[in-house]
Amino acid sequence: MRVAKMERFSMSIMCLAVLCLWTAFAEAEYIKYKDPKQSLNVRIRDLLGRMTLEEKIGQMCQIERKDASPDVMKKYFIGSVLSGGGSVPAPKATAETWVNMVNELQKASLSTRLGIPMIYGIDAVHGHNNVYKATIFPHNVGLGVTRDPALLKRIGAATALEVRATGIQYAFSPCIAVCRDPRWGRCYESYSEDHTIVRAMTEIITGLQGDLPASSQKGVPFVAGKTKVAACAKHFVGDGGTVKGIDESNTVIDYNGLLNIHMPAYLDSIRKGVATVMVSYSSWNGEKMHANHDLITGFLKNTLKFRGFVISDWQGIDRITDPPHANYSYSVQAGVLAGIDMVMLPENFTEFFDDLTFQVKNNIIPMSRIDDAVKRILRVKFVMGLFENPMADLSLANQLGSQEHRDLAREAVRKSLVLLKNGKSANQPLLPLPKKVPKILVAGSHADNLGNQCGGWTIEWQGLQGNDLTIGTTILTAVKKTVDPSTQVIYMENPDTNFVKSNKFSYAIVVVGETPYTEMFGDSLNLTISEPGPSTIRNVCEAVKCVVVVISGRPVVVEPYVAEMDALVVAWLPGTEGQGVTDVLFGDYGFTGKLARTWFKSVDQLPMNVGDPHYDPLFPFGFGLTTKPRREE
Repeated sequence: MRVAKMERFSMSIMCLAVLCLWTAFAEAEYIKYKDPKQSLNVRIRDLLGRMTLEEKIGQMCQIERKDASPDVMKKYFIGSVLSGGGSVPAPKATAETWVNMVNELQKASLSTRLGIPMIYGIDAVHGHNNVYKATIFPHNVGLGVTRDPALLKRIGAATALEVRATGIQYAFSPCIAVCRDPRWGRCYESYSEDHTIVRAMTEIITGLQGDLPASSQKGVPFVAGKTKVAACAKHFVGDGGTVKGIDESNTVIDYNGLLNIHMPAYLDSIRKGVATVMVSYSSWNGEKMHANHDLITGFLKNTLKFRGFVISDWQGIDRITDPPHANYSYSVQAGVLAGIDMVMLPENFTEFFDDLTFQVKNNIIPMSRIDDAVKRILRVKFVMGLFENPMADLSLANQLGSQEHRDLAREAVRKSLVLLKNGKSANQPLLPLPKKVPKILVAGSHADNLGNQCGGWTIEWQGLQGNDLTIGTTILTAVKKTVDPSTQVIYMENPDTNFVKSNKFSYAIVVVGETPYTEMFGDSLNLTISEPGPSTIRNVCEAVKCVVVVISGRPVVVEPYVAEMDALVVAWLPGTEGQGVTDVLFGDYGFTGKLARTWFKSVDQLPMNVGDPHYDPLFPFGFGLTTKPRREE
């Protein structure tokens, strides 16, 4: 009996010891930063306190997809990967191919000592524009015309779904530049010359990221889970104000001008919880923005209380010196001390990693600056739920180029069109066009060219011409779908006058404009319609009633040809849904768009913006004729 009692006592002691050991083990395994129930700041502090210098600097590196591999992710603790313009895992890659690539890199990040997930970024600037079959929305120059923040929010939400469909969590959008000179090659990325319109269009951020909760603290980023993406307000600050519109050059303006014209949209973006801000290549009064501590740290972080992370542009710190990369150690020091948290390093990430490590170890850059950068990067990752849901799946694959999103893009095209002339006299309008006539002519280099219609930042960085780049509807195809089955549609790209006169057309639709370009490759001092556009206008419009549709990223020279036209429509860069153009040309919907940019008479007048003393435009800011819908039996 006594022996049995002793055995039971020993067993109890043993169980208690095992329980104590298990509890101690469990407590040792409990890691605060992995617990979503802990507060955001507790998680950030806990993780930051566990990180080595190398792990911290790894988080500050964003490398190009071509340089990324599982081994690289693990060796350098890389915090972010990007696809530059046209950088894809395979030509015409499917959503599944994209997801598999992102997940392979993510698995490597998660296998590191601390398992910090990476964030993958891409230029989704008018829809998910690098990706085959994605919906390509109108570029911002057209969206500004709509003056419809609710539409922008819906476009943001659709874009977020398509980006997430490919496993990507971060979009370098929106561009909130205030383009003050259309000679700038990025003017189509700007909503307007007027900062009040640009401010209203920041509503796209709530579509991309989700609505900011009422309880949210000012400046703290917010991304509402797996169907949303981190957004990026860019390019901080003054990128749209450079002298003569030269890309990446100098914005000459006083402090009040900078604050009143170029800064207000950043205030709105931060109020909406934008996760990241990208720095501009340009300078302000001679000082490179990538090295501007007063504006990045002093104003953006300290005055505006921005709590997300600041990212450089592509090789942005290299370009602090002229020529670029001339004194890289200085560039690293200047950029990081200015307040850049994540550095976009498409080609020289190991050099940056080694250089920054050396500078911190030798007290050139203080650890406090590194800790500030990493806290901000981790804050965005925690807020997004990346630690809880790091891996992508194919559950959203059907969102890529979905009919619902194409219908939305078509609506955006309709609302972005501006009718500048309608009839050679006001009492004889040409538009809307009748659908049932014997024979019509469609002409022009842009009528049956999806690449021209989409512009730059589409599949390739500089865009592509032709109809093989992605899936969409050209304006010619849309015309054929819209007219009565009995109407004969004849297409000739550049007909001569005799052909037009001899064919007895009821009317002609001439579609001409600019060919695709991006960034500095679009800088133009003459702003002309591409040849043979002008000759097509003359050949057709002197022989038959014509409506000219201009496809361009900005106002272009049209004054010499306007008298010959019966009607003039600017469609900007409408994207893949050309049916939106014909919806309005043929009267299923009315024209409603109003210019968000001044249309000049001559490039000699530039820069010219509404309110300027020398304001003498061909079509003023806010101009746009309207029509009523006409339903035909």
